[in-house]
Amino acid sequence: MLVIFDTHSPLAQILTEAYRQAVPDGLFLDFENITPDEIRAQINQLSPGDLVILVQSSNFRLNEFRFRIELFARNLKTIEHAHLNRISGEQVDCYINALTYNPTYYRPLGHALKKRIDEATRTVVRCDGTELIYDGPLETAKLNIGDYAGMKNVGGLFPIGEVFTESKDFKTVNGTAKIFAFASEDHLVRMYEPFTVTITNSILTAQNAPPEFDAIIKKISEEEEILVRELGFGLNPAMGKDHFIADINSFERQKGLHLSLGAKHAIYAKQGYSRRGGRYHVDVFVDVERVTINDTPIFQDGNYTVL
Repeated sequence: MLVIFDTHSPLAQILTEAYRQAVPDGLFLDFENITPDEIRAQINQLSPGDLVILVQSSNFRLNEFRFRIELFARNLKTIEHAHLNRISGEQVDCYINALTYNPTYYRPLGHALKKRIDEATRTVVRCDGTELIYDGPLETAKLNIGDYAGMKNVGGLFPIGEVFTESKDFKTVNGTAKIFAFASEDHLVRMYEPFTVTITNSILTAQNAPPEFDAIIKKISEEEEILVRELGFGLNPAMGKDHFIADINSFERQKGLHLSLGAKHAIYAKQGYSRRGGRYHVDVFVDVERVTINDTPIFQDGNYTVL
């Protein structure tokens, strides 16, 4: 096991020490005290199936060497902790709790939810006084539940806990929903009094939204449509409205629902929308009360009901 770390944030220091205790015979490299060539040399000595852990206060860069992509290309298992400097105070404990992995929770729930999504012909998302309808099938759901059977890559960005999809036909997504949180250009999530957005043929408009949300909408609209793509079901019970983490990459795993705004979604290709096309993928968090698939509840009162 190879751990590449820095010490620029309290959480990075805590995680590095935790890994030292868990695997004392691992190789630990301080990113600030080693050259890119030396890091590459250590990675070159690893064999397929070995594990690399990245503990990053921001996001490590080695010129054109893209860490996670390159590691996966070498068939190396990868755990990535990124942007830990966005997490401080009480959020540190929340992040650490979110790393807890219970396979008897994530695996049955993730697979059961995927089965419902893959069979969906009508999905309804209800908030207080709003209803968003997916009046057609959804794309084959993807899992991020710590079960890598049948997958080429093992690992990814932690914390984990998500099942996601999107509509097969953007024209089938219509209605209204309420948003309670989103990240601004600094990638820090902030919570707001829930506000209503309208979605017509997957295109979002907002009225009486916070100025920060209007600014995001304006920035996206200068280059592409305000398209609602990802329909993401977060599973991680350690995060939510009462257990908040400001880092957007972590909080999207919160137990609940999020949507993405913008044309970018690398997983699903659509006619007119290539996997590499689009610039924006902005996650927003839905103040969801109930979700049904084919008229059967799958989420209600803060809990999944598929098992």
